[in-house]
Amino acid sequence: MKKKDIDRRKFLKILGAGAVTTTAAMYGCKSENHSATTEHPGNIPTDKMTYRTNPTTGDHVSLLGYGCMRLPTVPTAQENGDDIDQEMVNKLTDYALAHGVNYFDTSPAYCKGRSEHAMGIALSRHPRNSYFIATKLSNFSPDTWSREASIAMYRNSLKELQVDYIDYMLLHAIGMGGMEALKGRYLDNGILDFLIAERKAGRIRNLGFSYHGDIEVFDYLLSRHEEIKWDFVQIQLNYVDWKHAKEVNPRNTDAEYLYGELTKRNIPSIIMEPLLGGRLSNVPTHIVGRLKQRRPTDSVASWAFRFAGSPEKVLTVLSGMTYMEHLQDNLRTYSPLHTLSQEDKDFLEETAQLMLKYPTVPCNDCKYCMPCPYGIDIPSILIHYNKCVNEGNVPQDSQAENYRNARRAFLIGYDRSVPRLRQANHCIGCNQCIHHCPQNINIPKELGRIDQFVEQLKQGTL
Repeated sequence: MKKKDIDRRKFLKILGAGAVTTTAAMYGCKSENHSATTEHPGNIPTDKMTYRTNPTTGDHVSLLGYGCMRLPTVPTAQENGDDIDQEMVNKLTDYALAHGVNYFDTSPAYCKGRSEHAMGIALSRHPRNSYFIATKLSNFSPDTWSREASIAMYRNSLKELQVDYIDYMLLHAIGMGGMEALKGRYLDNGILDFLIAERKAGRIRNLGFSYHGDIEVFDYLLSRHEEIKWDFVQIQLNYVDWKHAKEVNPRNTDAEYLYGELTKRNIPSIIMEPLLGGRLSNVPTHIVGRLKQRRPTDSVASWAFRFAGSPEKVLTVLSGMTYMEHLQDNLRTYSPLHTLSQEDKDFLEETAQLMLKYPTVPCNDCKYCMPCPYGIDIPSILIHYNKCVNEGNVPQDSQAENYRNARRAFLIGYDRSVPRLRQANHCIGCNQCIHHCPQNINIPKELGRIDQFVEQLKQGTL
């Protein structure tokens, strides 16, 4: 072991099984709702994590995977600037490893391009065989579609992560742009063949793809499974999207179908968006009451994570854990996992149908739409709107009993969440953001709708 490696027993002793970290001073890549977690007495076990076995490589992978898209940051002197809080990233990584998490998922596109570098620093302090690193070929822009640019991106990932092989390599966001984008990014330039050759050479141990939106692309890639031998596929799965993905967004595909097609081929599923972009941890009050009545001591989020982890062909469930309290809550859920009964599944299906009555925008705050060339803070606008919908602070009628309070809460919260020069009224409809959204949201249309709503509230004409 190298001198920079941390002895497991030593850092377990330093951290302690019940270590508590102050999170009030932490700044993440997104604004999180802390009310979704519940304080639990006692220590979090370090030896109870649930593991699943990869049928291809035999990897024993923790059911809880660490998503590195929303690493903690600290503000800088620059306007709207921030830096990765490396000290906190190191602490979260150490704590996760100490409690059994061994799968870390990053990308060249995450955290303004800084996630791989930060995770390389954090993970390189530990023995290489103590963790699995997943990253992606995130060649979204046409100027990165060339063979040379794509290979350079792949090799830079190895450099930033300080490794000489990638455990889980993904073709990133397959489905965005349809078959044309798939051909341009991976097929016509020979990059898929290159990655298969890298797997054969041992520099990639598992090869898969993450799926976003276009079912034709998903079905096409699975039709080539016998030739390519996909080792895993990453899909969006949660208790709303299981049967109702198209009701959330007409371009999406029900997770029940995606998971079923993978299971038929014995391809492990890696799960993203178990909380539906945070919406299943920040639910309306009466939904909170419904969940708490059934399991009073469990967090709201734990229901979604139990749902995502219960299917037996799920290899790991990713969670973007910016805060220590979220990491600890998820560790409790999976250490060990108590799988859902059929009665639990029926209960969550009823809950999903109740959730669909609330017209939120299907934004998961991935920030792929950023930066906006006109300075609009797109994710913050959509997240604020969704938050107000869930909290009942979206006034629908000036005659309603709570209209005045709801109107005030929405407008004040809007100005606090989004600087005025970055609000929806500055959108000119250039449509550049549409092509980058993995949820296929018509962003200019939604911004126009929200802007019109805000103007009606300001003028009192709603």
